[in-house]
Amino acid sequence: MSWGTELWDQFDNLEKHTQWGIDVLEKYIKFVKERTEIELSYAKQLRNLSKKYQPKKNSKEEEEYRYTSTRAFLATLNEMNDYAGQHEVISENMTSLITGELTRYVQELKQERKSHFHDGRKAQQHIETCWKQLEASKRRFERDCKEADRAQQYFEKMDADINVTKADVEKARQQAQLRHQMAEDSKAEYSSTLQKFNSEQHEHYYTHIPNIFQKIQEMEERRIVRIGESMKTFAEVDRQVIPIIGKCLDEITKAAEAVDHKNDSQMVIEAFKSGFEPPGDIDFEDFTQPMKRTVSESSLSNSRGDGKSEPKFGSKSKGKLWPFIKKNKIIETLLGTKLMSLLTSPHQPPPPPPASASPSAVPNGPQSPKQQKEPLSHRFNEFMTSKPKIHCFRSLKRGLSLKLGAGPEDFSNLPPEQRRKKLQQKVDELNRDIQKEMDQRDALTKMKDVYIKNPQMGDAASVDHRLAELGQNIEKLRLEVQKFEGWLAEVEGRLPARTEQSRRQSGVYEAQNPSGVNSCAQDRESPDGSYTEEQSQETEMKVPATDFDDEFDDEEPLPTIGTCKALYTFEGQNEGTISVAEGEMLYVIEEDKGDGWTRIRRNEDEEGYVPTSYVEVYLDKNAKDS
Repeated sequence: MSWGTELWDQFDNLEKHTQWGIDVLEKYIKFVKERTEIELSYAKQLRNLSKKYQPKKNSKEEEEYRYTSTRAFLATLNEMNDYAGQHEVISENMTSLITGELTRYVQELKQERKSHFHDGRKAQQHIETCWKQLEASKRRFERDCKEADRAQQYFEKMDADINVTKADVEKARQQAQLRHQMAEDSKAEYSSTLQKFNSEQHEHYYTHIPNIFQKIQEMEERRIVRIGESMKTFAEVDRQVIPIIGKCLDEITKAAEAVDHKNDSQMVIEAFKSGFEPPGDIDFEDFTQPMKRTVSESSLSNSRGDGKSEPKFGSKSKGKLWPFIKKNKIIETLLGTKLMSLLTSPHQPPPPPPASASPSAVPNGPQSPKQQKEPLSHRFNEFMTSKPKIHCFRSLKRGLSLKLGAGPEDFSNLPPEQRRKKLQQKVDELNRDIQKEMDQRDALTKMKDVYIKNPQMGDAASVDHRLAELGQNIEKLRLEVQKFEGWLAEVEGRLPARTEQSRRQSGVYEAQNPSGVNSCAQDRESPDGSYTEEQSQETEMKVPATDFDDEFDDEEPLPTIGTCKALYTFEGQNEGTISVAEGEMLYVIEEDKGDGWTRIRRNEDEEGYVPTSYVEVYLDKNAKDS
């Protein structure tokens, strides 16, 4: 079966058919291109979908993904991202293995087809030229034969006429012979041309055209085979990613099977457990007796004006009703800040720093900040007579440690259980930071040893400054760890929350000020870590000035908020000040409130004020935030 023998006369139809075959191939290429675009678009949409539902970093959503159900959802999102990647692989493989290859093949196919049909047209033109030559030779032979026949008839006519001269007859005879000779020549030429044409025609239809058509047939068959292989590749590209897609689906199934409702329920308990006890029973209030109404300790309408004995200052009542009471933190913070400014702000500015580091530069020394303050009792009375009234010193202390919108450094605004978790996280974080700093120090120490042994590799003194910095950083971090471990021990019950001395002083204060203690007893710790106060319009807290200075001074020591380095030597000769030596490192427990004095501590028993300009302060990050 050959196109050359079966379709020898279908040159034009073969030309149309091969062009149609190329059009089909180009149509298939266009189809694959659109398929790759769909795959890319689908992959992009899947990635965008996965990204849209991914938890944002450092947000509340990220904390929610610790549950098994949300972790399974996160695994699904990640697997969908990988699933989208497989569709991108499909698109890339189809583009490289099908679209690109077929596009190049189409160009080659067009060139080959053009060459074959050009040869066919050339063969056809050649046979047509031979045919024209044969026709011309045939017509010439026919014409010469007719001319010879007429010349012969004219000669015979002239020869039979007696009136014609002999010369005219001879002339007619010669003309007839000439025409006969021309006819013979034309006949010979026509015979030769005919023989040549037949040979060319046989060569054309049995050799040239079959060869050309055979090449065209092979070209068309290659095109058909190529498009079939491309369709097979089209399926194989999809089949290759099916195992990976199956793994993605298996991972989604595995994550779904890992969902544990019991574990999630336990995590909810760990996340929101406050550590408080449920409120106790409310005492019965008998309104039929003609006496003062007895108010239960846990009553919501607890009055502060009666003379009934109240629980100790700072103690927790058995029946707390904090879930039902809300507190204005902003007012508490503002009032706490006002009390601090009244209690600690000096009136006289400190002296400027000396020109040199010697003590002689300031012969008289700075004025003590506490000498310039009014008596503490007068200040507290001034504060208590101003409005709004503060019903509990505990709220004042908490107000001093809070900033609007931010919690204190010791997380005391949180319930006990949540506070313990936060403190433990902080301790772990600081320990990790210490370990990093120690690793860096060990590495630098080894480097220094190498430099000492091989001076040509580097200067050993060049790392001393960095080692000193790392040592200071480690010391600061260890102090931080000790501070947070102390708070953690207090929460966990390893350390007492209040000293015996402060409890005794608190008892004296309660005996002298029952109404004030009653006000404090009404404080309710709320689940969000704040403390609510039930304010009464009937009574106001009145605190006598006697013995309150001692009560305030004997409160728990202020926590350190940073460190400082003495730039100059300062002789603290006046009351309330502390002497420091140049270059000495101390702890900062109170920032400069704008009066030029900073409160520092050397150890648990030595603390006092120094001029702010005499020291260089390094505040902790948490202290800056608070």
